[in-house]
Amino acid sequence: MEDKTISLTPEGRARLEAELKHLREEHRPQVVQRLHTAREDSEAWDNPEIIEAKNDLSFVDGRIQEIERTLAKAAPIPALKTPGLVTLGSRVTLHNEETGEDEVYTIVGSAEAQPREGKISDRSPVGRAVLGHREQDKVQVETPAGPLDLLIARVE
Repeated sequence: MEDKTISLTPEGRARLEAELKHLREEHRPQVVQRLHTAREDSEAWDNPEIIEAKNDLSFVDGRIQEIERTLAKAAPIPALKTPGLVTLGSRVTLHNEETGEDEVYTIVGSAEAQPREGKISDRSPVGRAVLGHREQDKVQVETPAGPLDLLIARVE
């Protein structure tokens, strides 16, 4: 398995650190207590409460490990150095020339991509197409439905 660096915005790092703290200090102890209580109430290995608590504990421990690995490999996204240039961390307004609609995206590393919230990965088709371009550049994105022409209307 490759040991690649993961790009992370300061907000993304803070969100992961807060989630990790919550999991370690609040959620995991609650699940451990639930498992302890379920074991006190029943010694049967197939007790549904014990099984559910064990599954929850496995999930929480797995998420903790995943966040720790991500943070260990995380490199901060440098601040925008060239005004108007699309880089990691840029907020980009894209104009669809066919439909006339605008969409706003923030280009982030894959670890914090959340397309429904307007955060797209630098490895996504749109992210790859716009990185390194400037305001008013036209880019073409390959989609399953065919090429999509976009104008980079604004870069913040």
